[in-house]
Amino acid sequence: MNEPLLQVTDLKQYFPISRSYTVKAVNGVSFCIYPGETYGLVGESGSGKTTIGRSIIRLYTPTSGSVRFQGKEIGGRLDASTREMLRADMQMIFQDPMASLNPRKKVEDIIAEGLDIHHRAAGRQERSELVGELLKKVGLSPEHAERYPHQFSGGQRQRVGIARALIMNPKLIIADECISALDVSIQAQVVNLMKDIQEESGCAYLFIAHDLSMVKYISDRIGVLHLGYMVEAGTKEEIFSNPIHPYTRSLLSAIPYPNPEAEKRRVSLSYDYASSGIDYAKGTEHLVEGSHTVLATDDEFKAWAG
Repeated sequence: MNEPLLQVTDLKQYFPISRSYTVKAVNGVSFCIYPGETYGLVGESGSGKTTIGRSIIRLYTPTSGSVRFQGKEIGGRLDASTREMLRADMQMIFQDPMASLNPRKKVEDIIAEGLDIHHRAAGRQERSELVGELLKKVGLSPEHAERYPHQFSGGQRQRVGIARALIMNPKLIIADECISALDVSIQAQVVNLMKDIQEESGCAYLFIAHDLSMVKYISDRIGVLHLGYMVEAGTKEEIFSNPIHPYTRSLLSAIPYPNPEAEKRRVSLSYDYASSGIDYAKGTEHLVEGSHTVLATDDEFKAWAG
């Protein structure tokens, strides 16, 4: 097995609200991503998915834990060379394409901002050529470079966001709910585009989403988050064919069936942490098979696994 591209160990991200209250958004999460693979993070709203992505790319400073990217520690204080490596080799696709694009800049300037900062283009002609080639790669036209974000549809704006992330030829792209604001047909186009780009460039994805069907389609391995804890992790086959944790089972039971007759017989499982008697803080990691892990005490694990 290759060395991990990204290694996250016991990541904690706390936000002090007052002297007596602190929001513990992420509690001791650990996972790794290998070169060229897609790791999916799933969970309900408020489970800590976006916070993990923002902590990894250092939009937030982690409270504690280790984050190693390409063999270098990026969780603490960054020196100049590590910061430049991080900014060039890790990029993010944000959830809202309109909010993340500067409305006062043309698309060419938005996409080429990384080239300008890191001095990757020899001149304006090379800069324009690189932007034009990338626009064609994401399904737009080079003529679109002279337009402003408000002149595009939602799906086109998200393609601009993908192009901005790709311009630096990064090793890792954090896709934060990048399809949730799009129509279903456009979602499929964007995800297929991301898969094609991955095959061509060999980049890795941290794919953050709450659409389990889409996560199953694009991901190699999946981590399930709840209340800031990684309650279960494994390959997509392990998670979907043999879910152990009751929260994972409740998530999978909520996926609708495309067959109307089967949909009538589908039973959704409910899971309420407050009344479940489970304490995530006391959980220990159990290895089920291969890379399949579950956060549970010994008694809980035995009960769930049968």
